[in-house]
Amino acid sequence: MSSFAKILIFIGIIFIVAGTFAWLFGNWFSWFGKLPGDIRIQRENFVFYAPITSMILLSIILNLIIYLVSKFLIK
Repeated sequence: MSSFAKILIFIGIIFIVAGTFAWLFGNWFSWFGKLPGDIRIQRENFVFYAPITSMILLSIILNLIIYLVSKFLIK
């Protein structure tokens, strides 16, 4: 099996696990998007939302996952 096929299978498994986790424990992550550093400006007919801190946290987590996958699965 080619390494590209392994990567696609692994990504599919990650989506299935993440979807199941979000379905079962979705209310545990109600704080996500409301962290200090997330900017929300709300006016009468205008809403601006920039989840800066949440995206930095998500980026760190995804980079850690990619590092672990490349370290252990791809040789």
